[in-house]
Amino acid sequence: MRVIVTTYWNVDQGEQSELAQDIAEAASLLRQGDTVAFPTETVYGLGADATNTEAVLQIFAAKGRPSDNPLIVHIADATQLSGLVQPDSLTAYHRALMKAFWPGPLTIVLPVRAGSLSPFVTAGLQTVGIRIPDHPVALQLLREAGLPIAAPSANSSGRPSPTLASHVRDDLDGKIGGIVDGGATGVGVESTVIQLVDGELYVLRPGGVTSEQLQAVLPDMRIHVAEPTEVEAADTPRAPGMKYTHYAPKGYMHIVQGDDELEVSAWIQRDIDAAKSRGESTGILTFEERVGGYRADLVVACGSLSQPETIARDLYAALRTFDHKGISYIVAEGVPDAGIGSAIMNRLLKAAGHERVLL
Repeated sequence: MRVIVTTYWNVDQGEQSELAQDIAEAASLLRQGDTVAFPTETVYGLGADATNTEAVLQIFAAKGRPSDNPLIVHIADATQLSGLVQPDSLTAYHRALMKAFWPGPLTIVLPVRAGSLSPFVTAGLQTVGIRIPDHPVALQLLREAGLPIAAPSANSSGRPSPTLASHVRDDLDGKIGGIVDGGATGVGVESTVIQLVDGELYVLRPGGVTSEQLQAVLPDMRIHVAEPTEVEAADTPRAPGMKYTHYAPKGYMHIVQGDDELEVSAWIQRDIDAAKSRGESTGILTFEERVGGYRADLVVACGSLSQPETIARDLYAALRTFDHKGISYIVAEGVPDAGIGSAIMNRLLKAAGHERVLL
């Protein structure tokens, strides 16, 4: 596996030249039908030519991903849409969302143009999720490759998504063609996935663009947010992250959530103490404001409640920390389900297999 190290900050002309060569090498791998992990503003993605079925199947094989879980397609420019989606499928509402949030962490599900993509990208659906990432490395790679790139998160299926190149190596070393190391990602949770149906907007997966931000762009449109448990076992999910357990640490984890901070913290400490007495190695996922009030084998402060975007940014790295320390029993504090908190709770619930105590 080739590791391509690149940086887009404070580089001189010579380093810029090396950077261009690195991106060209990664793009060449993609054009040859290989897989390349690369940074986006959300998480690292595992990319392959979305038109090449053999390449796309390498994604599923490397991740151990179920074949009925569709992939998001990444493009460099909205002009590429005409070759991927059905003619006249873009409405004024779609264009308003693209103008507001592209490039950025918004995936829009659209009717797919027949024959334009590998059928494994859409998992047999008649739609495809597409976005333009807001990361200079990703955008230059997409332009250089000249291809639509299918790219789910670059982790083993079910594991916490990678926000560092080292997370990709932990999961996929020896299973993929290369990694473009662009440092830490920014948003920390995946893109929001939306679909417009009969004049109403459905949030299939909350993410880096909040429902409040969507409503501000389309103030007169009704917005529905799908619950994490809505997809039945026999159904093909309309978007990634809707059906299967995702983002999970190796140890058992559940969530405790309530309005009374003291009640929540007391419940968590009693639960942790009981687990410790049973011989479990114990961990607590909390926030900077509360980290000093707990006793466990490992207490992880995952961002600040006063800045919930920092919780989203640090979430997956925090979950991986419990694995690195061999923690077998984890209690996570929930967050208010508003703004980016909706995406955070979506990921926590998936990671905990929907095990939650409401106080």
